[in-house]
Amino acid sequence: MSNTRYRAAIVGLGFIGGADQVSGDVLGQRVEDLDGTHVLALRGHDRVDLVAGSSRDEGRRQRFHERFAVPVFADWRQMLRQAAPLDIVNIATYTPAHAEVTHAALEAGARVIYCEKPVAATVAEAQGMVDACDDAGALLVINHNMRFHPSFRRLRDLLADGGIGTLTSVSAQWPTGRLGNVGTHMIDAVQMVTGLSVTGVSGTLDTSARPDCRGDAFHDPGGWGVLRLGRQLPPGGSGPAGDLHCVIDAADYGATPLRLRFHGTDGHAVCRGREVTIVRGSHTETWPKQYPESGMDRAVGEAVQWLDGLGPFPYDAWQAVRTLEAIVAFHLSHARGGLRIDVPLSGPDRHHVLHSG
Repeated sequence: MSNTRYRAAIVGLGFIGGADQVSGDVLGQRVEDLDGTHVLALRGHDRVDLVAGSSRDEGRRQRFHERFAVPVFADWRQMLRQAAPLDIVNIATYTPAHAEVTHAALEAGARVIYCEKPVAATVAEAQGMVDACDDAGALLVINHNMRFHPSFRRLRDLLADGGIGTLTSVSAQWPTGRLGNVGTHMIDAVQMVTGLSVTGVSGTLDTSARPDCRGDAFHDPGGWGVLRLGRQLPPGGSGPAGDLHCVIDAADYGATPLRLRFHGTDGHAVCRGREVTIVRGSHTETWPKQYPESGMDRAVGEAVQWLDGLGPFPYDAWQAVRTLEAIVAFHLSHARGGLRIDVPLSGPDRHHVLHSG
């Protein structure tokens, strides 16, 4: 077993970056309800040394330093210079900054970029991040944490083995809108569990104009629509499109509980949060949702295994680009009267800005 130690730093010390409950109070959420935080996932690994953090917010810097005794910086660029060398850089700041920080961290020598979702503000930026990491021989990890949950991996394998027969449809619903911040998890999980990727979107946005919890600069509505899913292919790949469909129900002011449902010819599976229930005829089986490690703990652990050279990382970042494309396509479809938008996007649509935080 390797005893190599890895140096890590965090850009963004708020709610999920720094486990900062003061920031969580503004969002109306509790740190303990999260499936991990960047700071605790890094500090929880016995061979990762958290050596620096950065935030524009003085209060966040002060609270982070007091809690974790780690040097803090107001300017992330200065942090990358002064904390070097860095093996891992976690990006937990607003989406519009993800691409710039990623490129700078790679230039500073980082080998793992662990970035919040959605991956970037535009598809072109997101693909640029993937390409830059590939060119540098670095790993890009996107915090779609259902990817790292044992029950979701078990469900993926069950469906692949025909455990509920042939898939006939999927449905995803959640009560808070926010396609960019909540929908990104749901859509990515649908792709991960089915082994298929989004090939088309027809959607309508919720125009209730619910205020964004991150401020007036951001706009992240929910909506309703249908995703078409096909065989998962990397960029430039070819093959037949599938005909599996996923119905999205995500109103801004909904009361429907968060739920993913996978329908098959021999049964169905329901995911409520991290709890998974399998129904086959009269037989019902529920898998536990509680595990000692968070999804983010497991992501850091698997990134360290990748750094150790112990094999490929189980989540290719181009899949996060496809998830972003699906969300952008939702917006484009709404603007075009519900017209179906083919994915992957092309031309100017790849530069359409998603205004989620």
